[in-house]
Amino acid sequence: MSNQTNIISKVWSFAGILRDDGVSYGDYLEQLTYLLFLKMVDEFAKPPYNRKINVPEGCDWESLKKERGAALETRYNKTLKELANEKGILGQIFTKSQNKIQDPAKLFKIIDMVDKEKWSMMGADLKGKIYEGLLEKNAEDTKSGAGQYFTPRALIQAMVACVQPDPMKTISDPACGTGGFFLAAYDHITANHNLDRDQKEFLKNKTFYGNEIVANTRRMCLMNMFLHNIGEIDGETFISSADALVADEGKRFDYVLANPPFGKKSSLTITNEEGEQEKEDLVYNRQDFWVTTSNKQLNFLQHIRTLLKETGEAAVVLPDNVLFEGGAGETVRKELMKSTELHTILRLPTGIFYKPGVKANVLFFDNKPGARDAWTNEIWFYDYRTNVHHTLKKKPMVLEDLEDFIKCYNPTNRHDRIETWSEENPEGRWRKFTYEEIIERDKTSLDIFWLKDKSLADLDNLPEPDILANEIIENIEAGLESFKEIMATLNGNSED
Repeated sequence: MSNQTNIISKVWSFAGILRDDGVSYGDYLEQLTYLLFLKMVDEFAKPPYNRKINVPEGCDWESLKKERGAALETRYNKTLKELANEKGILGQIFTKSQNKIQDPAKLFKIIDMVDKEKWSMMGADLKGKIYEGLLEKNAEDTKSGAGQYFTPRALIQAMVACVQPDPMKTISDPACGTGGFFLAAYDHITANHNLDRDQKEFLKNKTFYGNEIVANTRRMCLMNMFLHNIGEIDGETFISSADALVADEGKRFDYVLANPPFGKKSSLTITNEEGEQEKEDLVYNRQDFWVTTSNKQLNFLQHIRTLLKETGEAAVVLPDNVLFEGGAGETVRKELMKSTELHTILRLPTGIFYKPGVKANVLFFDNKPGARDAWTNEIWFYDYRTNVHHTLKKKPMVLEDLEDFIKCYNPTNRHDRIETWSEENPEGRWRKFTYEEIIERDKTSLDIFWLKDKSLADLDNLPEPDILANEIIENIEAGLESFKEIMATLNGNSED
């Protein structure tokens, strides 16, 4: 078999060739997903596996690879259409599938490349590395908007390192994108535990559950997980296409790890009597929610709390508005602190997400049984935003950047923590606030800062010009987003 570097370079080279034909990374990744899956179905049907996987006649790998020219294009289109009707993961992979490669000669070259490798014999780490690399490249293509489904892997790894999921426990992500949280949790469990047979089977088939409403993203998630040895090629899908916010399906999980989609409002596009499309606020009327609102982030936070078992733990990426917004926001914060132990908030810098101008945080909380008094006694804040400068290309955030936070978090015993902030050390990034201090704040705001912005006082130590320019652009774009929300409200789309 070819060496690792050779395989990766071949897969990438086709991305560049097709790009010149107007085929985006996302479209290439989609087609590669279909072909890889079909090839692996073919491999699993042969020795030493001899698995019986039902594929409609004429839609198998052998039928596809023997065609050329227009006949190949016809066969490929027919295969995609028919496989979309199949059950389980097979059908989910091919849901709404379309051929985006118009040149049959180039399609044949990709089929030939895929055919030359034994993918089922290849290590999960290599297959995963190839696919994750393409996902990240796709996320960088800002015009496609694919970045909103891709959470920085360093952030995911840090969150998992803090939560430390155990074997034989269930993990949910109600907005799972391309499956980053699942894969990081899988890697953590396999690296830190010597699993027996039952634990391995549970990890492969019974640990992960998620929702992803965008068909193409769900397809990439399923393929990404399958290439990492999660799930069965002919098994049932564990990634639902349903909108997670619509209803409480009754399932409860040990962990929820999530980065719900950015964008403040939930909305539904409808066609009015004049035949024009317009957006209406989407309000989820659920009995298990503390408050009814069209704010998507507040709805996800309420939904995540519902998903947790009584002893469940959550780590969730949420934008700043969740920390300070009045009305529904204040109600949700108060109820969250009362019914769960909200123990840690990580303030994230700008410049780490593919959507510009996003100011986000990670909230860590543990669910608790019903009680008269609030479960939250104190909240620890780590400010990794003030005087921190990252850009996606020149200075991306890496796991090492968050190692001090993980150390302060103290995953092995989070009840034994020491502040790095004090009156004597006002530059310390790790500081706790009591429940009483937070309740007394205006609107019970969790939007807390104490470090001084050095760029306002120390002109000799400003960041590099390109980083400064990037931050200015991000702030302008974030401001424009806020103005758009204000305009939507003034035009009658009012919100709590």
